[in-house]
Amino acid sequence: MNVLALAWKNVLRNRRRSLVTILIATVGCTAVLVASGFALYTYESLREGAAREFGHLTIADKNYFDRDEETPMQYGLTDYRALTAKLEKDPRVNRVLPRVTLSGLISNGDKSMVFLGTGADVEAEAIVRGPFLELKEGGFGGDDKSGLPPVLLGVDLAKSLNAKPGTGLTLLATTTSGGINAVDVMVTGIVSTGWREIDKRLVHTDVATAQHLLMSDRISTLSVFLDSTDAAPGVFEELSRADPAHAYKPWWEQAFYYHSVRDIYNRIFGLLGLIIAALVFFSVANTRAMAVVERTREIGTLRALGALPQEIVAQFVREGALIGAVGAAAGTLLAGLVVLLLPFAGLEMPPPPGRSVGYPLLVNFSLPLYLITDAAIVALCAAAAWFVSRKAAQKPIVEALGHV
Repeated sequence: MNVLALAWKNVLRNRRRSLVTILIATVGCTAVLVASGFALYTYESLREGAAREFGHLTIADKNYFDRDEETPMQYGLTDYRALTAKLEKDPRVNRVLPRVTLSGLISNGDKSMVFLGTGADVEAEAIVRGPFLELKEGGFGGDDKSGLPPVLLGVDLAKSLNAKPGTGLTLLATTTSGGINAVDVMVTGIVSTGWREIDKRLVHTDVATAQHLLMSDRISTLSVFLDSTDAAPGVFEELSRADPAHAYKPWWEQAFYYHSVRDIYNRIFGLLGLIIAALVFFSVANTRAMAVVERTREIGTLRALGALPQEIVAQFVREGALIGAVGAAAGTLLAGLVVLLLPFAGLEMPPPPGRSVGYPLLVNFSLPLYLITDAAIVALCAAAAWFVSRKAAQKPIVEALGHV
């Protein structure tokens, strides 16, 4: 008889016990796949958010990332137009955005607040940021009737200044020469990044307005957006090697929140996986131990007929592996259903610390993850069967035949 068919018949000897063991393996496999898929979705979302915020690559002056500026734009780029034109010819580059980083005071005449601003192409900024820069009121375009430079305000900053689309404000900042300059602007839109502390200070304006405010023709950085986040490492190596005159920094070296969340999730879900693995192992070991005790006289008979101890152990290992395979298959099916159905459930996670909005509860599918998890479940069940059967297979034949 085929060894696998015989192993399956032995599994079915006590169907209720085997069913409970298979269900435990199924639940364990499903839990690992769903939890890991949720972690993968979170990593992907944070990675995409970081790449959209900083750009896949950030290009700056050689000293920009290593030294603090004593005056605004001290380490700004002056040759950015030629560099932008060169980068835009690369088919892997989707968009290049010059950015000016500035800070100062924003006033409505009665109240002044500290702001942290970015000068960039506002409409292009909205496109690249996508869902990570949500428009709450107004629009991204300028107001031609007013003739004032347009700005976008963070939702909490707008609330503090009692500002709305159409409100005139004044930006004040320190210039490159150390003086103070002011520019009147018009609020065209209220936006939210989802980060409360950022929304309390956020101001977006165009490059020309930021340069006029700082009295400089430089920019702080060039943000390069690629067609694919996966292509960033290769493009980074190639461009930084070909252009030693500038400093290149990829998104992952700036995404501190991404790395923090990834590290803590790896520990949390890694511990969860170890706990589930232990539960599956000891559950299978328990049921297989009972099967070994019940079949001790059978083991003695097989030994008397010439079966070797390793052959008997191998039979129990095959039975454990079959239990694991059925449980893994059922768990994979359930996890796949969760992946397919969750997008239609509309479930939301609560806002994490520091954020003002939640995010969808979704689970990613990963073929390598599923294959590794299924193989681990089968291996655990087989190892549990080997663990409990090895001593019984070594018993003296007379002792095994006399077992009651």
